[in-house]
Amino acid sequence: MSTLSARSADGSAPAPLSPGPAPLLARVARHALFEARILLSNGEQLMVAILLPVGVLVGLVLLPIGRIDGVSGIDSAVAATAATALVSTCFTSQAIQTGFDRRGGVLRWVATTPLGRSGYLAGKILATLLVHLVQVLVIGGVALALGWRPEVLGLLAALPVWLLGTVTFGALGLLLAGTLRTEAVLALSNIVFVVLVAAGGIAVPATSYPPLLRAIVELLPSSALGELLRASLAGTPLVPSALVVLPIWAIAGVLLVSRSFRWTSS
Repeated sequence: MSTLSARSADGSAPAPLSPGPAPLLARVARHALFEARILLSNGEQLMVAILLPVGVLVGLVLLPIGRIDGVSGIDSAVAATAATALVSTCFTSQAIQTGFDRRGGVLRWVATTPLGRSGYLAGKILATLLVHLVQVLVIGGVALALGWRPEVLGLLAALPVWLLGTVTFGALGLLLAGTLRTEAVLALSNIVFVVLVAAGGIAVPATSYPPLLRAIVELLPSSALGELLRASLAGTPLVPSALVVLPIWAIAGVLLVSRSFRWTSS
């Protein structure tokens, strides 16, 4: 950093120049850590991101829900829990937090700082990935204690699915937060989350539904995410439509956010 200084008005003594903003990567990293701390320190958000998925895991292991013939119960439970954790963090938690930031004028203020809008969004993405890491460690530890024995190839196959799911549901969460009033965001994000997990192809595979209902459920991003994670982590047959449905939702979500997201609530 330069050591140049400016003289005071009377020319008697030098006055140090105001320091400039930190480098872009440093600003984004600090914002990401700040966002991650908020997500993990808030009781409600912690319940949604960690405790609820762990409860889903234990429940699916103990109860005959979402079982698939020829597939280990713990494997299918882990896949469903992974999808639940992803949706809870990327969609529900981000929608609620961003909605309140928008109502409080935080987004409008951030747009005028050196962090900027792009830095704010990049920090949110990194924060989400950090929370994902905590989720993987906690849920994975509980799953191992319950008897889960993952295969390395399955974990590697699940990684791109996880990243694509993060983009998809992160975009949908931001779309909700950036277009609706905060009260509506709070209500809808929780309702949609429960519906997607319970009846959207996550806890119960779409193949378990009658033909007409199955065709509808398979069009949902939650069903596509669940099927791809089950194929990766539980070794179930791959549903080809899921390879198309999830990317389409991801692209549509990103395009809609870029066009519709409003940084102020007025």
